[in-house]
Amino acid sequence: MLAFTLRRLVVALSVALTVSLIAFVLLHLSGDLATSIAGPEASPAQVAQVRQEYGLDRPLTVQYLDWLWRAVHLDFGNSFYFRTTVASIIAERMPVTMTLGAISLMISLVIAVPLGIIAAVFKGTLIDRLALTFCVLGQAIPTFCLGLGLIIVFAVNLRWLPVSGTAGWMNYILPSVALGWYAVPAVMRLSRNGMLEVLSADYIRTARAKGLSPAVVVLKHALRNAIIPVVALAAVQFGFMLGGSIVVEAVFSMHGVGHLAWEAIARNDFPVVQAVVLILAAIYITLTFVADVINALLDPRMRVA
Repeated sequence: MLAFTLRRLVVALSVALTVSLIAFVLLHLSGDLATSIAGPEASPAQVAQVRQEYGLDRPLTVQYLDWLWRAVHLDFGNSFYFRTTVASIIAERMPVTMTLGAISLMISLVIAVPLGIIAAVFKGTLIDRLALTFCVLGQAIPTFCLGLGLIIVFAVNLRWLPVSGTAGWMNYILPSVALGWYAVPAVMRLSRNGMLEVLSADYIRTARAKGLSPAVVVLKHALRNAIIPVVALAAVQFGFMLGGSIVVEAVFSMHGVGHLAWEAIARNDFPVVQAVVLILAAIYITLTFVADVINALLDPRMRVA
């Protein structure tokens, strides 16, 4: 188990380093940062002064290593627009995005896993076909369209829930449903396929031959093995939700990290953009690493492989 964990850790660190390099290079390839910081009406002397002030006249390798070293110590520099440290801005906005992602993931799992189990148990029936149709509809509706529809129905017409903001837990209901809806089809299909594979196993037939009730066979014996792939997918989906929260936070005016990324891109606030990309990628990589370790604990075959 230790060797398996160390191998996965090396892979995770390699991916994180690659992401940081790509984020740094792409940002510098987008244009002259000194000109963007100084403004389009700045004189060549002012642009040169900005380039020297922010260290942009140094070789890219030196800039990258310096930025990476400071980022490892959670020092992402100062924001060009907000005039404060990037770390403090992200620390202020991160709880909103993490809460939104956690609630969205919980909603998607609560809907998708039982739906996948029911579809597998009633394979080939009308219930199974309706569940698969539900999945297709889930992937066909864009997140921002669903969010706007939820606002019109539940906030404007019925006035049951607030439209925007993060004042209370009710503010998270509509955006969480909009963000979690897209993950339901993938989790539901994986749950259904895993359950179908497990239900045809020999030990399930043995459990049925012993006279165990269908509920015990499905929920106690089959679900444990069928749920293993869902653990890895849930971690991946949570990472996607954190990155995809940009659209949802913009629609519902939630000032989280996603909305911060949109603001930073619109205002050419490059330190914030770099920090958001790196932090979200690090969270995604960490979740994937943890999911691999949990799967290895649940399924010894992964450790052997």
